[in-house]
Amino acid sequence: MAHDIDPRLLRAFVAVADELHFTRAAARLYVAQQALSRDIRRLERELGTELFVRTTRQVALTGDGERLVPYAQAVLAAYDELGAAFADEARPLLVDLNSDGMITARVLVRARELAPHCELMARFESGLTGAAAKILAGGLDVSFGRFAGLEPAVRARLSAQPVRYEPMAVLVPEDHVLAGRAEVEVAALAGESVYAGAGNPGTREWTDLAERLFEGTGVRIAPPAPVAIGHEEFRRVMEKHRTPVLVGVDFPVMPGTVLRPLVRPVPLSPVSLVWRKGLKHPGVDALRAAAAELAEREGWLTTPPGSWLPREDLLQMRGTR
Repeated sequence: MAHDIDPRLLRAFVAVADELHFTRAAARLYVAQQALSRDIRRLERELGTELFVRTTRQVALTGDGERLVPYAQAVLAAYDELGAAFADEARPLLVDLNSDGMITARVLVRARELAPHCELMARFESGLTGAAAKILAGGLDVSFGRFAGLEPAVRARLSAQPVRYEPMAVLVPEDHVLAGRAEVEVAALAGESVYAGAGNPGTREWTDLAERLFEGTGVRIAPPAPVAIGHEEFRRVMEKHRTPVLVGVDFPVMPGTVLRPLVRPVPLSPVSLVWRKGLKHPGVDALRAAAAELAEREGWLTTPPGSWLPREDLLQMRGTR
């Protein structure tokens, strides 16, 4: 058995073990699927054992594969901490804001004011699940979103700071029956099919939150749909399907749509600042300071009367301050 295993091979293994799908794992690591398959075969040769059972329909871990997972994660965490400890703090920090026009941009703007010597570069990943995978793979540094909605193994490798309890809303076509209301009761959506990112692997935490909110209300989660990128594509898809979209109240209104806050109850989306555990960079310090300052000034961490939030999210937000 080889004693000096290339950490790249372990990253490939962990990605496939997490996804149980070679195509998704390759996309997560920004490599070709053929290259990923070669790395897995090389690791299996070096370890002298088969790590995955592959069929035309599914990928599954073998017993030795399951045994390797915690060791591989521990080794990669040590590599990450070593790299972070000696990282060049002058490098640009890649900050994912989820979507253009969101309130998280205010945190970024304030952080730039607090640390003008840092280069904080905005990215728009649209979903914390996908962003977290890129953070762990090195493709991003910081993101925002529902931290409790991530898998425990992923959360264990990340740090988080609560930023805001964001009230939720629905985005509907401007001629929709609900568009004439100033606000929409959750019960008024009964019988509707509401889009909440179902089928999008990058937004699993958001779909899960929607499923919890609408459980037992008669509101259906809309089936998977192509992800619309850009205002014109969003307008076209909305016009074609006319499906209400679950969003935060700060979501930018798209052409041909209106945004209406949800009430009775007021559902909250718990937003945290998220970064790789052990990452040391003055830009992260500036973002944390900016988030804390704005949250204090704007009352972002105060839950309004009659609000709704899963208990585990409330505990997570209170426990990560």
